[in-house]
Amino acid sequence: MVHRHIRAALIGAAMLGLPLTGLAGTQPPGGAINANLGEADYGVCRGVDPACFHNWPRAATKVYRVLLYTRTAGPRHAALGPALAPGLNPALTDENAVQKGMLKLAAEAGIRLDYTEDPAQMTALDAYNAVIFYSTSRDNLDDDAKTALRQFMRGGGGFVAIHNAFGTLYNWPYYEGLLGGANFYSHKPYRTGDVVTLNAKDASTRDLPRRWAFQDEWYDLVPFPTHVRFLATVDEQSYRALTSAPAPMPPGAFPRRAPGPAAERAIGSHPGHGDFHPVVWCQYYDGGKVWATTLGHDARVFNDGADAVPGAEAFRKMILGGLKSVMGAEPFCTPDSR
Repeated sequence: MVHRHIRAALIGAAMLGLPLTGLAGTQPPGGAINANLGEADYGVCRGVDPACFHNWPRAATKVYRVLLYTRTAGPRHAALGPALAPGLNPALTDENAVQKGMLKLAAEAGIRLDYTEDPAQMTALDAYNAVIFYSTSRDNLDDDAKTALRQFMRGGGGFVAIHNAFGTLYNWPYYEGLLGGANFYSHKPYRTGDVVTLNAKDASTRDLPRRWAFQDEWYDLVPFPTHVRFLATVDEQSYRALTSAPAPMPPGAFPRRAPGPAAERAIGSHPGHGDFHPVVWCQYYDGGKVWATTLGHDARVFNDGADAVPGAEAFRKMILGGLKSVMGAEPFCTPDSR
């Protein structure tokens, strides 16, 4: 077990985005349980040093514009509702909770949000301050769209990854690096746990309680994120039984599968991340800015009162702050100097 003062130094270094070498070897936050989960070299400038941002000349922003992308090429979360028609801003149904919720959130903040599930619309990104992937899945971009996203980031664009954005484009290393050198591996049962806010200065977390209850699937990650500024974790010791079910799945949604009995598995099960399980972080990547969270499974994160999941309001504040920071409307990836 890592000694108490060494563990505190490790977590402090991680919160500041500092290299972890020289502190109890090369163990990441949480100790050995998160070691040896892989760290690739993505061939780009990435991390928390603003020198990785391409602050090139650009027109003054008059209206912030963002593009929400929710295309799924595999499993589809119920919160997305039925697949959208081609084109930009197609008609929505009442079941398209994510798209409608994000439209409302952006409008209240004075941000113009377009949405699409059409890869052809992902080849013209230069007019947007940020691109949002929310619960996308698998290989949902063609080669032209991949090239456009890479060039968008190199021009100093902003990228926000929410929930199953981590279950997307597994076989494109550039995208894995964009997520912080991390990827979805598995998740635990959908249930309530306590999110612990690590950073009281960042635009996405400064208005949040130190600890707040939330309901989610609590993604296990392989690789474990590296060279990022961790903003929030989940306390795995706080997991408790779910007392209310997720929103019903719309027609055509990809069914959730319960894990099979242990006897059916010939390989091991991910044990979780122990006492350091990150759920929110930020980084500079290949000239752009990235803010990422594994949270956001349930459609009810966009509801209020009795119809909302615990922590819904905090979640919305958090993603809006993260979005504003990658757009340039708020300071980005601010260290907590407490």
